[in-house]
Amino acid sequence: MSFVNFSSILVRTLPRSIHAANQTRQIHRWVAPTLRELKRRREKMGPEAALSRSGHSDWNYNAELFAFGRRLSEQFDAKLLQQAFTHRSFIAQEEQKQAEVGIEQPELGLSDNGELIALGGSLINQYVEAFLLTALPKFPQEGIGAIVGHLTSEASLAHVSSHLGTKDIILAATFPVDQTLLADTIKAVVGALQRSSGDERAFLFVRDFICTQLNQQDVNEYWTIERPLDLLKEYCHEKKLGEPEPRSIGLVGKNTLLAAHNVAIYCNKQFVGSGFGEDVDTAIDEAARDALRQLFGTQLNMKPLNFSLGFEEVARNMSRKAASKQA
Repeated sequence: MSFVNFSSILVRTLPRSIHAANQTRQIHRWVAPTLRELKRRREKMGPEAALSRSGHSDWNYNAELFAFGRRLSEQFDAKLLQQAFTHRSFIAQEEQKQAEVGIEQPELGLSDNGELIALGGSLINQYVEAFLLTALPKFPQEGIGAIVGHLTSEASLAHVSSHLGTKDIILAATFPVDQTLLADTIKAVVGALQRSSGDERAFLFVRDFICTQLNQQDVNEYWTIERPLDLLKEYCHEKKLGEPEPRSIGLVGKNTLLAAHNVAIYCNKQFVGSGFGEDVDTAIDEAARDALRQLFGTQLNMKPLNFSLGFEEVARNMSRKAASKQA
């Protein structure tokens, strides 16, 4: 083909290709008004109602229960796991539906998780307390109780439960599920795991998913000490460390708005802590808090908690606690 023929063909086809490209890049005039109208109608109707996962056509409840156990690498008894997710409100709702269609004695073949909730709640408290007594041996019982109260609170358990993917498997009369249902479900799951695999696997579950909420947290923040100096005196008297003595070791900005007092506390002429404050009383309180942290082993630069503790290591504290209750 000669150069002249090729040029003539190119000249004839070029306008067509440019026109086709322009057509593919253009947006029709009806698109923008249509999208605006659809947006206006959607805003007028309000937000869509939350749809449960079971409302989809590809829902398989048995497969979801099996996958839940596999995700956690736990061996659950199938009936116990289903019972852990079945709340009394769901059974009552289904019985009412059957009664409305004329069934006098409805039988669902389901058991609610009330018993498992009570068992799991008790186990969680025991395991968390035993773990803290082992990981923080010098921390007072009152402080341990405050941390246990935080970790086993409804909000904390609901947070763990929702992130484990329980909200889509829960059988309850209401949806979306609230914090109470989420917290009760995780308790029931722990109870079902203890009956299925024993105390060791249940403890490891609680340690890995509930106790680890303390990772990179200051454990002292969970226990509010109203009078730190009085508590320090009581602790020193109990441990025979001597009477704590506050001493002023520094003062900056005297008679100004930015005054800073530095107070140290000594026991038997041994330095135990120091703190700063805008006045002497505040500095003494901060120094007492610092001294308590040093004595309790929960100083700001403390080592991370040992989240690899096994069941045998904490079982001693569990048995000791049970023996003290019986005594």
